[in-house]
Amino acid sequence: MGIALTMQEYLEDNHVTYDVAKHSKTASSAMTAEASHVPGNELAKGVVLRWDGSYLLAVVPASRQVDLEKVRELVGEPVELATEDEASALFPDCDTGAVPIFGAPYRIASVVDDGLERRDDIYFEGGDHRTLVHVSGDGFERLMYGMPHGRISG
Repeated sequence: MGIALTMQEYLEDNHVTYDVAKHSKTASSAMTAEASHVPGNELAKGVVLRWDGSYLLAVVPASRQVDLEKVRELVGEPVELATEDEASALFPDCDTGAVPIFGAPYRIASVVDDGLERRDDIYFEGGDHRTLVHVSGDGFERLMYGMPHGRISG
């Protein structure tokens, strides 16, 4: 499959240069980091949460877990993990379980962990379990412009 069309268009619409690399199929972001020889704190992952009758995409380093209480403090309301089926329905051009890190092109609110700020490089899954996308830290900040940021992982 490669990079999902929605993600590719979002990168191009925001004039962010990116590289794509293939890796062996993995079942988790931690395994992707290992298979791709990428530090877990430079690999961003998306985690879908239920929030206020809708959904919220939490973007955190692959080496960390979303802290639901910290997200609640940031957004001002309770959140809980969405099911894999719910997440898959939100991202129809992505494989099941391959949650993107961009909520905006899918019309989903997002919050970003401070642990991803000021990095030279950021990597993320491209919409399947075999494609890794690389952008510069500046490109990542441009893509996440206007998104609430905070310490949302533990």
